[in-house]
Amino acid sequence: MHFKRVIRSVTVRRVAVAFVLGASLPLAAQEPSSEPPASTPSMKTFDYPESLRQDVTDDYHGTDVADPYRWLEDTESEATARWVEAQNRLTNSYLEQLPQRAGLEQRLEQLWNYERFGMPVHRGDTFFYTHNDGLQDQSVLYKADSLDADRQVLLNPNRLSEDGTVALAAWRPTDDGRLVAYATADGGSDWRTYRVRDVASGEDLPDVIEWVKFSGVAWNEDASGFFYGRYEAPAEGEELTGTNYNQTLYFHAIGTSQDEDVMVYRRPDHKEWGFQPEVSEDGRWLVINNWKGSEPQNQIFLKDLSREEAAVEPLIEGFDAEYSFIASDGTTLYFLTDHEAPRRRVIAIDAQQPQREHWREVIPEQEHVLESVNLLGKRFFTVGLDGAVGVAQIHALDGTLIKPVPLPGLGTVGGFGGRRDAKQTFFTFTNYVTPPSIYRFDLQDDSIELWRKPEVDFPSDQYETTQGFATSADGTRVPVLITARKGLRRDGTNKTLLYAYGGFNISITPQFSPAVAGWLDAGGVYVVATLRGGGEFGRQWHEAGMQEKKQNVFDDFIAAAEYLIAEKVTRSESLGIYGRSNGGLLVGAVMTQRPDLFGACLPAVGVMDMLRFHKFTIGWAWVTEFGSSDDPEQFQTLLKYSPLHNLRPGTCYPATLVTTADRDDRVVPGHSFKFAAALQAAQSCQQPALIRIETRAGHGAGTPVSKFIEQYADMWAFLLANLR
Repeated sequence: MHFKRVIRSVTVRRVAVAFVLGASLPLAAQEPSSEPPASTPSMKTFDYPESLRQDVTDDYHGTDVADPYRWLEDTESEATARWVEAQNRLTNSYLEQLPQRAGLEQRLEQLWNYERFGMPVHRGDTFFYTHNDGLQDQSVLYKADSLDADRQVLLNPNRLSEDGTVALAAWRPTDDGRLVAYATADGGSDWRTYRVRDVASGEDLPDVIEWVKFSGVAWNEDASGFFYGRYEAPAEGEELTGTNYNQTLYFHAIGTSQDEDVMVYRRPDHKEWGFQPEVSEDGRWLVINNWKGSEPQNQIFLKDLSREEAAVEPLIEGFDAEYSFIASDGTTLYFLTDHEAPRRRVIAIDAQQPQREHWREVIPEQEHVLESVNLLGKRFFTVGLDGAVGVAQIHALDGTLIKPVPLPGLGTVGGFGGRRDAKQTFFTFTNYVTPPSIYRFDLQDDSIELWRKPEVDFPSDQYETTQGFATSADGTRVPVLITARKGLRRDGTNKTLLYAYGGFNISITPQFSPAVAGWLDAGGVYVVATLRGGGEFGRQWHEAGMQEKKQNVFDDFIAAAEYLIAEKVTRSESLGIYGRSNGGLLVGAVMTQRPDLFGACLPAVGVMDMLRFHKFTIGWAWVTEFGSSDDPEQFQTLLKYSPLHNLRPGTCYPATLVTTADRDDRVVPGHSFKFAAALQAAQSCQQPALIRIETRAGHGAGTPVSKFIEQYADMWAFLLANLR
């Protein structure tokens, strides 16, 4: 592909657009009404900020594609900074005048203000867990001598920055509990800086490890150091946009500088390859998960740490399936895999006879999808999905089902981690109206007791979740979960928010969110559609929504919206849609394909330019999911649904609030910048087309609580003002 560039610039200013501020909706449930408000707030006329159009055209396999807002990809330029400032000024002036905004922020603050605990990790004589008192921007890492003992602060990330934007991104203690390696993320970036804290003194050692991304750490058995993956330092000015290639696996010895770290494994002949290390509990095996993209297909390399001269050797080759290391037992290594099992199974591989003909099936494929497996003592604890509902079971070492683990209800379950000799383990349970509760499972008598249950200022017993099924364009049944106040009136007038993701084999399961509780509390209905492309029904469900089949995902979402309208849960004018990242792409695609179907759209941190996504940071890794414009056939598929390239001037698009963040180095903000500029130029009616750009934030992880509250107050107020 070559580029034609013409240095002719055209400035386009959108004509004045008038819009009506919606009537106030109390922050408590009320009967929906189709009647107009008693009084109509005054019209507000404004000009969208100037968005410079440049005559930039790319030739894709003989097809010319214009890219007039290419300059907005340079997020560090002064011109882009001025554009961002102008857009935020306009958006803020609009949001601040919404009558629902202040009450929503106050109510969301109340809903967020509850104690949150992380699951305990027991190492040596110490228990580690995180805790947030409610409104702390970042959760604090604590240590304690027992589950019931007074806790002591081990690391408080709220003290690492004045604005709460430096987050504790990861932490891992040594097996003896003396040291903790922990990672911080600055301003929402995916880059991680690792340090090591002495648990007894609470002081950091001199060790500092930089430029780590998409890799955790794995301590060796004697805690003399850890393995980790890192990239070379990016060029100045490209820290948040430069492509990430050639990850290398290193070993860091405690007490030395990073410059002295020993290279363990690298493959310059495969620049896309990345490496995630894990050390078996007995300290013998370094298990290296070798990935090369977002598709869950990986290889496994192995190094025998009991032999100093041992080299890294391949154990599983071919990138033919997904393999997740569970545990080892001598020379036997257990893996969770979808090899010859779309819903996954557990296999055993002897490191001395790793050939595939010697693989042994331990837990066969189940009716439900296996999501995670842990080996505790001589039993496997499995967590699976029956559709989008969690299932937990216990199996013997030979794979025989012993019994299910009783759960508090229908929802999402996770956990069951720990060392094989542990006397207890923990699991969490949650759903849309139940905050995550932590349960202790006694491994000696299998008794279960509640350890921590949050108290939230939300009447969860007044709400219920029901399931329906939409029919997609090709006849596929699409599960739809509807959460609303009991006794929902199906008269077509409920202000409804439809959320989905649909990609990357990621399962969207019932989770409690203070933000969702705030939407429900404001009288809204919350709906989650289980789309193809996700992992809820196994590999085939995922593959039915990727690459050339991506349109299935959009068809599923459109079908879910039409189902809600047909069932009189809502109507087009009262239906809002929301999605993040790949879900932001989803919202962008369906609002360009069916602008008549929705009343308001919230595309968040979305992949909006499907022709250039692979040119930034880790975007190249998504080619396995989406395809690439470098391929002639895949280019045609991408062009048909790319949100940026399917905006049509003269079209009335739904009220839209695009959201992104200036330090998002996962989906770079240039995607949203270009989409917002093009949307404002294309919009033909009075519906607002705005963009909200968060500062000192990234793709979402590590965002301070205070910023979350402000963001969702803005989004929900925007919906309430624009849904009719």
